[in-house]
Amino acid sequence: MLLYVVEFLEMFMHDSIFIAFIFGGIGTLELIVIGVVAVLLFGSKLPEVARTLGGSYNEFRRGLNDIQSSIKKELDAEVREVKKLPEYLDNAQEEVYDEPAAPKFQPPAEDEEANV
Repeated sequence: MLLYVVEFLEMFMHDSIFIAFIFGGIGTLELIVIGVVAVLLFGSKLPEVARTLGGSYNEFRRGLNDIQSSIKKELDAEVREVKKLPEYLDNAQEEVYDEPAAPKFQPPAEDEEANV
């Protein structure tokens, strides 16, 4: 009897989870089914399992927040570097060079003998 219930719930949950994600979330019926399955699977160990899942979720969120904060720090550092760029360009434009860095190009003189 329990095997039939588990098979029915597995079939129903796959379809309802798929439909729930399409139509905007898990409803009351889905929560009841999940609760019944949790009680059938875990029984008296359900509080311990819930604590473990809660701790895992908190650890996941903490790690995600650490990643987000490190990305934000890197982006802020890049923004500061980009904001310094106009100041650097203004300083570079103020530098005046008296002589060009390369010699001026002069074409070779034309000889009338070379044209013959």
